[in-house]
Parts: sequence; structure tokens; C-alpha cells
Amino acid sequence: MSENMNANPLLDFSDLPRFDLVQPEHVKPAIESLLTAGRELIARLTDENTPATWKDFAGALALGLEPFGRAWGVVGHLHSVNDVPAWREAYNEMLPEVSRFYAELGQNLKLFEKYKALRDSAEYATLSVEQKKVVDNEVRDFRLSGAELPEEQKPRFQAIMEELSQLSAKFAENLLDATNAFAEIVTDEALLAGLPEDAKQAARTAAEKAGVDGWKFTLHAPSYGPVMQYADNRELRARLYRAYATRAAEFHDGSSKPEWDNTPIIKRMLELRLEDAQMLGYNNFAEVSLVPKMADTPAQVLAFLRDMAKKAKPFAEKDMAELLSFAKDELNITDFQPWDAAYVSEKLLQARYAFSEQEVKQYFTEPKVVAGLFKVIESLFNVKVKADTAPVWHEDVRFYRIETPAGELVGQFYMDLYARETKRGGAWMDEARARRRADGGIQKPIAYLNCNFSRPVGDKPATFTHDEVITLFHESGHGLHHLLTRGEELGVSGIHGVEWDAVELPSQFMENYCWEWSVLEDMTAHVDTGAPLPRALFDKMLAAKNFQSGMMTVRQLEFSLFDMQLHSEFDPFGPSTALDLLNAVRKEVAVLVPPAWHRFPNSFSHIFGGGYGAGYFSYKWAEVLSADAYAAFEEAGDPFDATVGKRFLDEILSVGGSRPAIESFKSFRGREPSVDALLRHSGMIAA
Repeated sequence: MSENMNANPLLDFSDLPRFDLVQPEHVKPAIESLLTAGRELIARLTDENTPATWKDFAGALALGLEPFGRAWGVVGHLHSVNDVPAWREAYNEMLPEVSRFYAELGQNLKLFEKYKALRDSAEYATLSVEQKKVVDNEVRDFRLSGAELPEEQKPRFQAIMEELSQLSAKFAENLLDATNAFAEIVTDEALLAGLPEDAKQAARTAAEKAGVDGWKFTLHAPSYGPVMQYADNRELRARLYRAYATRAAEFHDGSSKPEWDNTPIIKRMLELRLEDAQMLGYNNFAEVSLVPKMADTPAQVLAFLRDMAKKAKPFAEKDMAELLSFAKDELNITDFQPWDAAYVSEKLLQARYAFSEQEVKQYFTEPKVVAGLFKVIESLFNVKVKADTAPVWHEDVRFYRIETPAGELVGQFYMDLYARETKRGGAWMDEARARRRADGGIQKPIAYLNCNFSRPVGDKPATFTHDEVITLFHESGHGLHHLLTRGEELGVSGIHGVEWDAVELPSQFMENYCWEWSVLEDMTAHVDTGAPLPRALFDKMLAAKNFQSGMMTVRQLEFSLFDMQLHSEFDPFGPSTALDLLNAVRKEVAVLVPPAWHRFPNSFSHIFGGGYGAGYFSYKWAEVLSADAYAAFEEAGDPFDATVGKRFLDEILSVGGSRPAIESFKSFRGREPSVDALLRHSGMIAA
């Protein structure tokens, strides 16, 4: 690319990302130029003539590398939301280079020495709380990045880091490709009995788009979920279940390919993670993973999970027994199979509480839900949320700003709600820009909120299940943690520097508002009539809230125990496989055991394609914190109590990663966290 680099939109950091201009061909020249600039900056700052002070060194490094983080963040974001071949190629081409740069950074002894010199200097005592925390975190992270390794070992450590990041990206791509490759075409409408009209309509539209007759079903959640939950045809459910359960596995059944098998990737990642941990002087990868987290040791985490399993399993067994007897007595299913679970559960739910999720869904229309979410945010934290404009990556994306009552900008966020074939599954929040003090004042934070909901059909607004509404509130909680920070140093502003197992506290806290009548009444309008959710229907939802909470809890504990044992006790070089370990965990905690051919690990992207390796327990850990935090509002007698809301903002959200999460929690709650609120909210101890 010969034109002036300034013309590259990826290098425009003046304000918002230039999604209207950025193309895959911009990635390589932009990232290469930023990597060069980053390396030059590091050479300058590690020079012996550069003093080890905050202004000359630590602050200058954070500010100097920020443009690279922002540009690569845009590339990573577009790889997630617009995974077309050109973007995939552009991302994958630069990923090894970027991984190499971060590995170099983490192993740069001169940088490490400078941080240690700053920490040991007289200036350290004069630094702000935030600045001290940044320096402490850096020293810790350098140790975890191999900075203290003997020189002859560093190339190997760096090679491990690079290979792990490539394997993680490949795991996620294999899973997406295997998910996209499967399609079930149904030509006989009679086979779709039980399916809601909107699910049929979406399948019809998908078939038309693919140029085939009938109805097209895929393994993406908006298509797969309704079939498993509502389709009367057992064969159809079984086929989709099998396809879903064997994604990216060794079975090659027409839609899968051998090159998408994640089994060897899992084995290799576990081997490399163990090698990485042992090189750093730890016994296993779980110990490394826990260094920057609230939990102290793998043993402590395993004890916490097993204690919860012991309390939850009797409830899960009761749930399972009810399911089996209902299937047999009411539906004549005598050989109950896992692909019956969601279907029978839905029928039992309807029989017991006389409502269906589908009925509820008609009331959660997108405009009302979004307005209701914003009202909760405004009421809790004394801010205003307003529509705003920005270049976007897809016409469906919306953009908003948060202001103080006086009209001062607090932060901005993008909202991308609908599923697309080129967008990775699930829901997530990510940052586009972090809050920091800049020369001209304060740089305001920007976030991405991404979901995978069904888009509107015809001229009606999109409707969301109550679970999807909860997901939206969850991701918004992450967004608020990032946007309502008062941090002024990049390393601890917003979600930066927050212990991983505390990151989910604000997100899970926000979910509670999806169960408050005053909130729901206001944020529902039936898609056809415009009527709000009837109180009687809400009461049924509330009664059903803890339906199968025992089963759901042990399922999450199964995943958490599997992940923690996989990274602390399992030998990847031994004769046993990850699947063998999972089966042992299931014997201990599960009540619904999938068939032997189920390949759950191959799609467990949290721990192999995301950052949750030896960290999946943090969901449960954070649930304890969030339930206990919400209990403070319950004790005040008002979910919008202004004093408690302000305290949550001041002690949790605004401090970001500037102090240990346990201190923030204790400052808010006045005590250590207690598991009781979570057990009460889940119906496992009396209210």
C-alpha cells in the first residue's frame, strides 16, 4: 500500500472507529506500522537514559501502546461480527505477529527492571492508588509472561504463547465452520408440529434465502433452540441434537470435515498450557490462571464447587425425577433421551405453571425492552441514555451515549442485537476505547454490546424470550462496568485490572431487574395488541423462576469442575482423554448424562476459544457476589434505593480494577460475601 499511512482509517484515533471506511486490506499496513512504532517506543523507554518514573516511563508506555490496542481491537471485533473470508484472512495473517509482540512485551527484561525500579523508588509512595495498582499488576504480569525465565528458555515460552493463540483462534473457527455446515431441510410441514409460528417463519425465510423448498434449520441458537424446546417430532430433535453435540468432532457424517476436528487442538492446548505453567515454576495451569483472580488455589475452587454441588444435587435429582415421571405418565416417553430434555421440560413447565416461554416472548418487543433497560440504568445510576450516531459495521447496529443529568458525556456504546451467519455465537461485551486522563481532559469510554437474537420478521418488531432479555441486561452490566468507571489510568480503568472471577459481578447483578414487576410492567408491550405483560402471567413466571434450578446449577458446576480439574489434576500426556475426565465429573455431579458419542469438550469455546481456561468457575463465584450485592437492595426494601444505588456505583462500578475486588465488595456490603443469598434466589433455601 503506497498511499500515506494517515489515509488508513484503522490509524484514525481522533474519535470513533471508522467502520464506514475500514477494509480488510487496511489491516496489515496499519498493524505493521503500529507494531514498528510500539517496538521503537519500547526501545526508547527501556533506554538507560529514560528515568524509571511514572511520567517518563509507565504512563508514557500505556499511552504510547494504546493506539495499537485500539486498532487491533477493531480488527478483532470485525473478525467476531463479520467473519467473512477476507476479514478472517486479514485477522489470521496478523494474529501471529500480534501474539509475538505481546510475548516479546511480556518477556522484556528491561521493561520488567524499569517497573521494579519504579516500584522500589521513593516516587512509588507518591503515586495515586490507581498508578500503584498499575505498577503492581505489571510486575505480577511480567512474572506470568516469562520475564524471569533464563534467556535460553524464552524463545520456547514465546513459541508456546504464539501457538496457543493460534490454536484458540482455530478452535473457534472450526466450531463456527462446523456449526454453519449443517442444515436440516424439512419439506413436510406436518413434521414441524409444535413449533411456534415465528420459528417456522424464520426457517421458511432461511430456506428461501438458500434457494431451497421448505424450511431450513441450523445449529445457530435462534434456529436450534426452538426445535429442541417445541418440536413434537422426536426424530427431528434427535437429528439436530446429534449434529449439535458432535460439532467439530471426529465424526464425519456428511456435514462435518476431518480438518474441523477440535480433539487434537484440545490435547495440544492442554499440553502447552501445562508446559507454560511448569516453565513458570507452577505445578499446573490452574495455579497460573488463579494468580490474577480472587480465588487463591485450585483446591479452594474445587472445594467451593463441590460444596455447592453437595447442596444443589438433591434438588437436581428431584428435578430429574419429576421430568422422567412426567415424560412417562403424560407424554408416553418411556425411554427418555437427552434430546427430550428441553421438550419435556417445556411441557412440564406449561402443565405446572400454565404458561409457555413462547407466550411470554410476545410481550418482550425490542423497542420496549431497550427502553426498559435504559430506564433501569437511568434510575439506578442517575444518568441519561440517549440515541447517538456513529459509523457502524452493519445496518442493524445502534449507537447510544450516556450523559450526566447536566448533559456531560459519560461514555458511548454500540448495540448489535441480531444473529448473522458471519457473526460468532453467544453474547459478549467488549471495549472500543477505555476511559483515561488525556492532555485535553478525560477520554470517554466506548463499549460494544453484542447478542445473537432473532431479527424482526415482516413489519413487526423483534420479540425476545425472557432469557434473551436477561442476556441483554447481563451484557449491559459488563458495559456499565466499563462505561461508568471514574478511572483515569488505562491499566485499571473500567474492566481493566478487575479480577476475572469478579468481572461477572455487575453483569449478573443487572439480571435481577428482569424479575422486578415494576420493571417488567413498564418494558413489555404485546407484539400484536401493545398490552403490557399481565400480572397473572408474571406471577406464573416468578413461580417458575426456579424451575429446574437444581439441574441448571449442577450443569454449570459440571462444566466448572471439568475445567478446573482439566487444568489442575489431568495429565494431557497420559492415557486418559479430556472426555474420560468429563465422564468422571458427570458421575460425581450430573443428573442428566448425555450419550457416549456426545463431544461437549469440542465445542467448549469458553475454555479453548475464549479466555476462561481454568476460570469457568468464575461464573458461579460471581453469582455468589452478585446475589449478595442485590440482597443489599432487597434489605433496603427498594430495588432502586438511591443510597444503595449510589454506593454500588461508588464502591463497585466506578473503582474498576483500582483495588482488589474483595475490598470493593466489602466496602459496598460492609462484610465478606455470603453464599446464602444465591441459594435463596435459586430456591434452595427458604426465603
